[in-house]
Amino acid sequence: MRLPLLFRPCSHVFQAFFGHFPVFRHKLLSRAAALPHLSTLRKTMHYQIEERGSPNTTEYRIYFKNSDGNYISPFHDIPLIAEKEQGNDMPAKKAKRNNSEVLFNMVVEVPRWSNAKMEIATEEPLNPIKQDVKKGKLRYVANIFPHKGYIWNYGAIPQTWEDPNHVDSETKCCGDNDPIDVCDIGMQVCTPGQVIQVKVLGILAMIDEGEMDWKVIAINAEDPDAEILNDIDDVRKSRPGHLEATVDWFRKYKVPDGKPENQFGFNAQFQDKDFAVEIIKSTHEHWRALVRDQTKCGGIERKNVSCCDSPFICNDKEATDLIQSAPAFGCKHSVPSEVDKWHFV
Repeated sequence: MRLPLLFRPCSHVFQAFFGHFPVFRHKLLSRAAALPHLSTLRKTMHYQIEERGSPNTTEYRIYFKNSDGNYISPFHDIPLIAEKEQGNDMPAKKAKRNNSEVLFNMVVEVPRWSNAKMEIATEEPLNPIKQDVKKGKLRYVANIFPHKGYIWNYGAIPQTWEDPNHVDSETKCCGDNDPIDVCDIGMQVCTPGQVIQVKVLGILAMIDEGEMDWKVIAINAEDPDAEILNDIDDVRKSRPGHLEATVDWFRKYKVPDGKPENQFGFNAQFQDKDFAVEIIKSTHEHWRALVRDQTKCGGIERKNVSCCDSPFICNDKEATDLIQSAPAFGCKHSVPSEVDKWHFV
């Protein structure tokens, strides 16, 4: 059956994803830096990021461009599944790997060991990354002993959406209205806006203030340990304490802000890779309905440049005009000293 235009030019990958699982893998490209007079531009894999506004301010944004230099939405226009580089619309070549698997794209929002709560701005056109704001102040996660900031590279899987209209059959909670979150446990410390390919290992069912907030556990496909980590049990065996630390972090990270501890489904037990992939597939289907205007949007900005079945598609000029109106890139502001405080909870 012919797949809808929404999924092209990578339709063969989605066909594989919803059927059998061949190997797809990108070679990560090193990021190059350039400094136009109004913004900064960095290359990450097939994508460039353009910074606007001053870092550590409420105006700061990270916008995304594709390899042709056109603005895109990291939420809607970066594919769910990572393909190996190809040309002339030919099928992707299999990577030189022994095991069959699908690799997923991950948009890094927060690097490991950092505190700024950066996130895809789901309610802004073309969904740049920005720092979350609460009561007019930039949000930083607290350092809860013995952790420093985030303990993994933290980000989102594009083209997924935790639908607030959908009730999870196990936890009876609705989605949190965001792309599905992912924790990369690889050794590389990434940068905000970096796009990496990850191997899914498992998932944690966190319940955040009554909302379903899945946390996918994954590893950068280029990490030296990626070959030996194939499921959540491999993490448990080879990295003692890592999963327990992850639960502890998610349970307590809001406590210094006066919030109660977060709760978990499945008695805070990690579910395996197959379970995680099914959740990703489900949230991808919810995203498909979102960009096709087949469900309530929950305030989500659905403007995109590549989803051909979407009524919210815009052209390159519209996208460019939108971003060019943003403030010019400026000097980095200082971070409040209390961000370095250590909390004992």
